Amino acid sequence: MADLLQNEEVLRLLELSKNGLLFAIWETLYVTVISTFFAYVIGLPLGVIAVVGEPNGVLPLPRPVMAVLNFVINILRSVPFLILMVVVIPLSRLILGTSIGTVATIVPLIVAAFPFVARLVEASLREVDSGVVEAAQSMGCSPFQIITKVILPESRPSLISGFTTAFITILSYGAMAGAIGGGGLGSMALNLGYQRRMNIILWVSVVVLVILVQIFQSIGTRASVRLDKRIRSTDRKKKLKTDRAEKSGIQ
Repeated sequence: MADLLQNEEVLRLLELSKNGLLFAIWETLYVTVISTFFAYVIGLPLGVIAVVGEPNGVLPLPRPVMAVLNFVINILRSVPFLILMVVVIPLSRLILGTSIGTVATIVPLIVAAFPFVARLVEASLREVDSGVVEAAQSMGCSPFQIITKVILPESRPSLISGFTTAFITILSYGAMAGAIGGGGLGSMALNLGYQRRMNIILWVSVVVLVILVQIFQSIGTRASVRLDKRIRSTDRKKKLKTDRAEKSGIQ
C-alpha cells in the first residue's frame, strides 16, 4: 500500500483529481453542450427542409436548391473530423481570434456536427406516417402548421433518440480535438496519459468518458421511450388485459 501511494503515476493522478480532472470534465461538457446547441440551430432547419422541400413534400423547393443543400451536407459529412478541424482553423481564428484551446474547438465541432444532425433529423421526419400529413393537408393546414404541429410533434421520440446520438458523437469528437490543442478529457488522455506515458491518467480519462456516454445514453433512451405513443399504447393494452384477467379470476 505504501509503495502504491509513492508511485509517481498514482501521485500525479491524485494531483490531477484534485486540481485538473474535474475541470477537464467541465471543459468537455460545456464544449459538447454548446456545440450540440449550435449544431441543432443549423442542422434542424436543414433536416426539415430536406424532407418538406422534396417534390412530393409539403413545401416543394426548386430542384437546384435541394441539390445544393444535399451536396453541401454530403461533402461535409465525408471529411474525417481530424482533417476538418485543420481545414476550419482559419474560420476559428476569424470568429474567435484563436485556433488553440478549448473554446477554439467549438467552431470545428459545429461544422462537423450540423450535417450529421441534419441527416438524423431527416431520418426522424421520414418516419412520420404520411396519412397523418395528408389528413392535415385535407383540413387546410398551411405548410408551416403541418411542420410545427404535425411532423415535428409526431417525430419527437425519434428526434430525441437522434439528439442523444448526436450529443454522444460530438462528445467523442471533442475528445479527439485534444490532438490539435483542444482541452478537456481528450487533451488529458493524449497529452498526459499517452505522450508522457502515464497509463493511469490515460485509462482514468477513458473510463470517465465511457461513464459520461452511458449516463447520457440512458437519459436519452428513457426520454424517447416515455414520449413514444406506440409504446405507451402497447403498455395500456397490456394493462387492460391484465386487469380483465384479474377481474375474471376474482369472479
